Amino acid sequence: MSKTISQIQQGLTKRDFSSVEITQDYLAAIKQHNPAINCYISITEDLALQQAKAADQRIASGEAQLLTGVPIAHKDVFCTDGVRTSCGSKMLDNFVAPYDATIIGNFNEAGSVMLGKTNMDEFAMGSSNENSYYGSVANPWDHERVPGGSSGGSAAAVAAGLAPAATGTDTGGSIRQPAALCGVTGIKPTYGRVSRYGMIAFGSSLDQGGPFARTAEDCAILLNTMAGFDPRDSTSIDQPVPDYSQGLGSDIKGLKIGLPKEYFAEGLEAGVASVIESAIDEYRRLGAEIVEISLPHTKYSIPVYYVVALAECSSNLSRFDGVRFGHRCSNPQDLEDLYKRSRGEGFGEEVKRRIMLGTYALSAGYYDAYYLKAQQVRRLIKQDFEQAFKQVDIIAAPTTPEIAFKLGDKTDDPVSMYLQDIYTISLNLAGLPGMSIPAGFSQGLPVGLQLVGNYFDEARLLNTAHQFQLSNDWHLQSPEVK
Repeated sequence: MSKTISQIQQGLTKRDFSSVEITQDYLAAIKQHNPAINCYISITEDLALQQAKAADQRIASGEAQLLTGVPIAHKDVFCTDGVRTSCGSKMLDNFVAPYDATIIGNFNEAGSVMLGKTNMDEFAMGSSNENSYYGSVANPWDHERVPGGSSGGSAAAVAAGLAPAATGTDTGGSIRQPAALCGVTGIKPTYGRVSRYGMIAFGSSLDQGGPFARTAEDCAILLNTMAGFDPRDSTSIDQPVPDYSQGLGSDIKGLKIGLPKEYFAEGLEAGVASVIESAIDEYRRLGAEIVEISLPHTKYSIPVYYVVALAECSSNLSRFDGVRFGHRCSNPQDLEDLYKRSRGEGFGEEVKRRIMLGTYALSAGYYDAYYLKAQQVRRLIKQDFEQAFKQVDIIAAPTTPEIAFKLGDKTDDPVSMYLQDIYTISLNLAGLPGMSIPAGFSQGLPVGLQLVGNYFDEARLLNTAHQFQLSNDWHLQSPEVK
């Protein structure tokens, strides 16, 4: 199945099919294809059919909203009342959340249908979705390749037609990178635009929830439901949310698009570069003005990110100690033994690596040398973008330096794995909105174009993507699901 949200809405409104019927179709497709792709951790069939039945009643009574009756998949990082919320980890394999994350609550209020919880890198730590306790996710375009991470399950589900849309989180590119490698559209909003309440934290100053879908138009519909101030989240921004769908009709003649020269240097695959250049040419034809810009501190983004993010992960994951919830070792000898064995058994290797590095960076004698210095350079990265947006309206660049690599290729080389996020990380450090849209293929695999907007300028970002998608059909290409 490859219906967009807009198509599903029209079908439900015209009574071409019911929410129960289309939900059953998606559930059947999941049962058939998920064993090969492994994009779902939990399939909530009973709940989905119950929600679909309620949605049909709302539609019949004329009380439907835009997402009423539309099936959605949720990344398994969002707490969901009465449903296992594992975060891709053995540590939380037995955790059933007692409340809904704000994002889940918003979708429930809109009347959407939850198909299930999607697979992910453990605690959102990874760039390939190979770090999950529940096994690797396969890229629907080639089952021997990665879908990207950490939201790889959500991106793969949308690409494979096992959900029309899905939620994800982006700490250093974890929406945009899998969107690029799976050939779907994904957007990371401005930091603070979407509530983090009920979203299990990795890096608190970096994490941001956002949607995956086939089109920018669908992402606008989803973001209308996800965005907004939440008093339960201290990082949430109290600022009005525009109707993102209303801003999709404007042409982009005269729009200034900046190309950062640092993103087109050594390390970018020739095939990916060729696709991005063609996409930029398309924007020229649409009337945009292309301007070369510089983001000189880009080269520091990876070391800065892996100090800041790992320090925050060390702090956030200290709550998983085997005492209150989550995995607990059997027959502990004393409290220290309980802590050590519960954490040793519950966390995977990548999570342990990041906790150790983050703890080291925060330790006495090293805090100023690493964490404080990283925060100072983070400010310089932010200033680069502020300077750039005085010259341009939107920034365009590759989302990833290469196409999806083969499963297992980089698992023994963490540094090479970390470099997969070289073009995405700096946006999280600066708190800016960014998205990835399908722009073509290299060696038969999808390539994503990254678009970056100024703070709270998601409407212009979405319209820039939408106008590109009106001029081609890259976003409508689907893999042959096996």
